[in-house]
Amino acid sequence: MSLSFHWFLPTYGDSRGLVAGGHGTAMSGDRPASLRYLNQVAGAAEENGFEAVLTPTGAWCEDAWLTTAMLVETTETLKFLVAFRPGLISPTLAAQMSGTFQRHSRGRLLLNVVTGGEPHEQRAYGDFLDKEQRYERCGEFLHIVRELWRSREPFTFEGTHLQVRDALLNNHPDPAPPLFFGGSSAPAGPVAARYADTYLTWGEPLFAVSKKLEWVRRLAVDHGRQLSYGLRIHVITRDTSEAAWAEADRLLEGIDPGDVERVQANLSRSESEGQRRMVELHGGNTDRLEIAPNLWAGVGLVRGGAGTALVGSHEEVAERLIEYSRLGITHFILSGYPHVEEAYWFGEGVLPILERRGLWRPTVRRAVRPAAAPFAAAPTS
Repeated sequence: MSLSFHWFLPTYGDSRGLVAGGHGTAMSGDRPASLRYLNQVAGAAEENGFEAVLTPTGAWCEDAWLTTAMLVETTETLKFLVAFRPGLISPTLAAQMSGTFQRHSRGRLLLNVVTGGEPHEQRAYGDFLDKEQRYERCGEFLHIVRELWRSREPFTFEGTHLQVRDALLNNHPDPAPPLFFGGSSAPAGPVAARYADTYLTWGEPLFAVSKKLEWVRRLAVDHGRQLSYGLRIHVITRDTSEAAWAEADRLLEGIDPGDVERVQANLSRSESEGQRRMVELHGGNTDRLEIAPNLWAGVGLVRGGAGTALVGSHEEVAERLIEYSRLGITHFILSGYPHVEEAYWFGEGVLPILERRGLWRPTVRRAVRPAAAPFAAAPTS
């Protein structure tokens, strides 16, 4: 088994501290998300052997399609996991855009389907469907897109929410972009089972992740399908466990209590079951944040979405990842603050351990670096 590791593109800005907000809440870092800086993050991900970078979607960040398209020519092997919301774009246009991106990037597009869990943000985009209706529409959308990617004849579909007539692509994407899909609520499971290639979950304790994956596996069997599975989580990895936890403590000490109050109040409006589960892990408390061995819920105090981090020595983080892989996780979508430096900590500390254990294989062999961490003496600007 070979594991795939992906990084994250912070298109809302980056920082040496935790960036507050997200999931329908405004956020920005003190390192602006300029194209110059995002190129640095993409370069660090590519240099360290990550397969792709997840690029978020929402009113609180830059547009994922346009941003990643601008980064194609400054990277060579890095793929782009572009998050998008099915209800905000025509399925035929999305299928066409995917084909265009795939051709011009030479096959480096992956897609992350975000159905939308924040009604106030969806309404800001002009989407007034309720949660169950959004998942119904998402299923129709993915059905249309998949048919367009493979159909050689005009395609007509009449659904409850979407209709197309005599739709046909002039150029099909080759290969068709893999679909990553996350959702913890009851209506999400059948859509994932029928249309997703990879089902994603946020970083919860092992027993919770195992239960969720088994749920989706059973649904996929009903449709005669077999999915792959991925984990979205942050990482804080250092040469020693003490150094990693000291970094987590530093991030925690830098949190403004006002940000905690603001973000948690906004997240309380969320209809996302996954977000509710993230909030339950910390309960708004700043103590007892290690909720499982090396699993820290501190990120979720101020950040919507993925709210946990693996914290520990390189060996400890590698072992926790292996434990998740034993549940069936093969894709790991990681991030850390700041994203340039943390890509090197993980790439130079954890990936070599997994390579030695035969669980990861680099796509590009890079020069061997000294064992010392490259950013230990980095400037603080």
